[in-house]
Amino acid sequence: MRKHSALKLLAVAAALTIGAGVANAEKVLKLGTVGFKGMPIGDAIDQALVPTIAKVSGGKLTIEPHYRKSLCSEQSCGEQANQGLLQLWTSSTANFGNFGTALSVFDLPYIFKSIEDADRISSEWLAKKQCDIAAKEAGHICLTVYSSGGFRQLGNAHGPVHVPSDMKGIKWRVTKSPIEYTLIKNWGAVPVPYDWAQLYQGLQTGVVSGQYVATPWQHVAKLHEVAKYFTEIGGSWSGNQLSMDAKQYNALTDEEKGWLHTAAKAFGEKVSELDRKWVEDGEKVIKANIKEWYVPNEEEMKLWRAGAVDAWLNAKGTFDPVTAERVLKEQGMDDFIATLKKAGAL
Repeated sequence: MRKHSALKLLAVAAALTIGAGVANAEKVLKLGTVGFKGMPIGDAIDQALVPTIAKVSGGKLTIEPHYRKSLCSEQSCGEQANQGLLQLWTSSTANFGNFGTALSVFDLPYIFKSIEDADRISSEWLAKKQCDIAAKEAGHICLTVYSSGGFRQLGNAHGPVHVPSDMKGIKWRVTKSPIEYTLIKNWGAVPVPYDWAQLYQGLQTGVVSGQYVATPWQHVAKLHEVAKYFTEIGGSWSGNQLSMDAKQYNALTDEEKGWLHTAAKAFGEKVSELDRKWVEDGEKVIKANIKEWYVPNEEEMKLWRAGAVDAWLNAKGTFDPVTAERVLKEQGMDDFIATLKKAGAL
């Protein structure tokens, strides 16, 4: 009898030991991203996201990043998250559109006047508001929205471009983005779909004469070696997001969710800091090696913004006009609000 009781006590003790081990076991969240170390997204993951969650959770929750499309590209990362093959993923706000329109407001041309305005408004209220909507409609919990490269700027090998009419008839490289196509066309240039990998050669040979790309990427690709005229018109902000599949997020404990949000906040702050420096460093090199970096005055900027009205009209139904107007109003863009309303775009 005593032997039976002793064995029973040992079994109970073993079960408790195993249970305690499971309770304290490390939970790993797999992250798929096209970012990599050496650029702001990858460095912020490495320097802020991963160490912060390990620290606040005491090692109970960790993030395992997979960089440079090693697991998936942007859209397929979201799809794999839905399938439970990974938990976290990053993408541009534009590619998040494959799952819902909640983040499309970030892609509206001239929704932001500057990187500082974009960072401030996004962090103060806009990212949370739109991420709350995304949680309901997209099957993904958007944890933070941030910049990857700041704004696109015009660079060309043809000559000085100060106002849209200076682009008339020039062959301008575009991506598959309908917004970009509309902007380039409305500014008077001839939109030419052209592969990114061939762009340097295309500018060099005159197949295309201009591009509308975020300046850090123009620097990385050394486009300033062949395109010697730049125009700082801004317009299209390079928004990105970090998300987690909703079902897997909801399976986390409240404590684990808290750890995750703390890490995401640290990541958002770090990536914004690194991204701003990335933009500044790229522009510094470009400016030192070109013939002209032109900054339009406010009257000229009105002409550039006017070319964006059709893009806003085409995007109607994908964004809340009240939210968009609030963003513009907080930046003192009353003239642009009036232009959009007159055209029926807002």
